[in-house]
Amino acid sequence: MLDLFAQHPGLYIGCVALFGLMVGSFLNVVIHRVPKMLEREWREQCAWLQGREPEREARYNLVLPPSSCPQCNHAIRWYENIPLLSWVVLRGRCSQCQATISPRYPLVEAFTGLMFATTAWKWGVTADVLWVWALLGVLLALTFIDFDTHLLPDNLTLPLIWLGLLANLFGVFVPLEEAVLGAVAGYLSLWSVYHLFKLLTGKEGMGFGDFKLLAALGAWLGWKMLLPIVLVASLAGAVFGIALVLLRGQARSKPIPFGPWLALGGVVSLFWGPTLLHFWLG
Repeated sequence: MLDLFAQHPGLYIGCVALFGLMVGSFLNVVIHRVPKMLEREWREQCAWLQGREPEREARYNLVLPPSSCPQCNHAIRWYENIPLLSWVVLRGRCSQCQATISPRYPLVEAFTGLMFATTAWKWGVTADVLWVWALLGVLLALTFIDFDTHLLPDNLTLPLIWLGLLANLFGVFVPLEEAVLGAVAGYLSLWSVYHLFKLLTGKEGMGFGDFKLLAALGAWLGWKMLLPIVLVASLAGAVFGIALVLLRGQARSKPIPFGPWLALGGVVSLFWGPTLLHFWLG
């Protein structure tokens, strides 16, 4: 099969794109359910701290219960859950109650398929592309979770750090020494900015999840990529914030999530990091 893919790159990229669509469908589940799983954990912890028995709730994780319509609880059949196609055939509505299905679901699927196909074109038929898919999948999930909740869950950011170090144990992206320094420098850089900003203004400028996400990107891409990541993230976040103020009249004091822009900086550095470094530093 690998030889066939190597001889027919178009077939390989097409199969990877289809695989990306399926991964995107799963990422929709992660984006929707992980924050709810965290809320359940917090309620349980609060109950124990208050000295009372937590309320028993139905099992809820990434597998159970099966997917259903949030409006009428109609169980989604397998043929109603085909990436992209089902949403188009159903015209973006539940087959039972006709409630609107958010277009974000097919957009996440399509974007994941496009990203995976692009990595297949760039990295070819190699084992390294598996690590790239893992990184991009988690970054995409974190992006939408942060947009929705302003949270970057530890159960995604921390494993991402360890996965990056594990990948570079084999030198997939950078030597292990650069990966370790990248994780440490990534965390401490935003940690220092956070405390300096708090000391000067008395306010919190960002969340601890941002520290961990930059540490994870440093673990994957090495300490040399931290500068491009932060510059791209700062520029994109500033443009997004200004656009919200000018176009939607959002209050300037209202915080915006920084995690999505760190993720964007990570993706840009993954694909074009050495070129950017050469352009900036010579």
